[in-house]
Amino acid sequence: MGIKWRNPALPAAPLALALLAATGCESTPGAPAEPTVASSTSVARSVARVCAKPAAGPAKAPAGAVTVDPAVAGDLAAKTKSSPPHTTFWLRPGRHRLEPDRYAQVIPKKGDRYLGAPGAVLDGRKKNQYAFAGTARDVTLRYLTVQGFVAPQNEGVVNHDSADGWVIEHTTIQHNSGAGLMAGDRQRVRASCLRGNGQYGMNAYKATGRISDLVVEGNEIVGNNRDDWERRRPGCGCTAGVKFWAVNGADVRGNWVHDNRGAGLWADTNNNDFRIEDNVLEANDGAALIYETSYNAVIRKNTIRRNNWVEGRRYADRGDNFPFATIYLSESGGEPRIRARTDKIEIYRNVLENNWSGITLWENADRFCNSPANTSSGDCTLLVQHTGRCARSAIATAPLYADCRWKTQRVDIHGNRFVLDKSVVDCTVKCDRMAVLANYGTYPDWSPYQGERVAEAITGKQHNRWHDNVYLGPWKFVAHDPSRILDSGQWQGTPYRQDAGSTFRARDGG
Repeated sequence: MGIKWRNPALPAAPLALALLAATGCESTPGAPAEPTVASSTSVARSVARVCAKPAAGPAKAPAGAVTVDPAVAGDLAAKTKSSPPHTTFWLRPGRHRLEPDRYAQVIPKKGDRYLGAPGAVLDGRKKNQYAFAGTARDVTLRYLTVQGFVAPQNEGVVNHDSADGWVIEHTTIQHNSGAGLMAGDRQRVRASCLRGNGQYGMNAYKATGRISDLVVEGNEIVGNNRDDWERRRPGCGCTAGVKFWAVNGADVRGNWVHDNRGAGLWADTNNNDFRIEDNVLEANDGAALIYETSYNAVIRKNTIRRNNWVEGRRYADRGDNFPFATIYLSESGGEPRIRARTDKIEIYRNVLENNWSGITLWENADRFCNSPANTSSGDCTLLVQHTGRCARSAIATAPLYADCRWKTQRVDIHGNRFVLDKSVVDCTVKCDRMAVLANYGTYPDWSPYQGERVAEAITGKQHNRWHDNVYLGPWKFVAHDPSRILDSGQWQGTPYRQDAGSTFRARDGG
């Protein structure tokens, strides 16, 4: 995962979905034909198999709609420009094109609606950078395929400018460069296929202001980061099936997130108030879920399996002893002073099966607001508005000593089922760990967090707790620092006192 060194890249109301149950789905080579869901009654039972057979749009133009002709290049952009706000556009079956200019994108007006007929495709033909751009609010896309656009790194093809209130439903956004989709405030992304995009399926980033009330529901998010950005730019921290930046309030539920190159879901830098539930997260090369320098979340009733095999094995083969995990909380925790639906991070009623390791809670002692080691350059915690306040010598005393760092605290991990069969994962060591740890603080020379202070705090003083879980397989536990590897008895004993009420069966796979 390597979050310890990465830099950030710049760039609801529930709906009852009748998700399609098609067999198979186009995905990356070697991907399973269908999602596999654990049999436990406490985990997601259905998943969004929407890529193989997308829902069909209207075969005839709705009353009052403007019809768009695929035989006329640029017809969609031209008719959008000449029509008033709140117009409905119906795209005929066929392959629609924009003008060959790379900036010949569609610029919607407020309240515009775009509906695709069965077989309607908007194709950038590797010539156009963006499909839909501009700042108009409350735009809707339904039943349309958007493909073949070449957005630059960190930019998006649909909703390029992160406009607010967009609704994306029953839409396939595939085989584009950059991010298939950006996100704005109050955005809804439902029952859609985000597949095979070069960097992100969706990049929830807004250059000015925060994103709030974001819903990502019932989507299939598969095979993204096709261009392998972490290898092209090592340490960029700029990939995932979906990446979230400074999102305040998100519901991520009922999605099938699988076979992405890198992490499945990654919330990075001052996110808050997430509910991540009833998803199936499987066969992603990296972690299923990363929650980094962020606050207050509920992670529940997810099925999480066969993740992190590629990245976890890569670091292990290099001799790295860090417990790279499938759920990775990095400088993230509960904070009652920040308003949310919970005041902790609660991880419960999930099934984690045959992943490369389990859950790691981590703090980098050298990473805090205004530290040169803070890879979220220029960002401060949500408790301190002005970065310059976190400076020598004020940071050494209350309240800044506590408020200038993102802390992994108030994490409650309970009622989960952790299954590991090493013969399935094809590993002998370093794939079997739960962890709560920090590094030895050394930098910068004015840091008040040097030495073992942070390691001692995250391990014993910040209310991080495992309890009432079930472990099947040969699990080990890491506490305080990477060198302290414990068996279950040591983990439950003094001084750690973790996993009270939990059960352990050491035989592989239970």
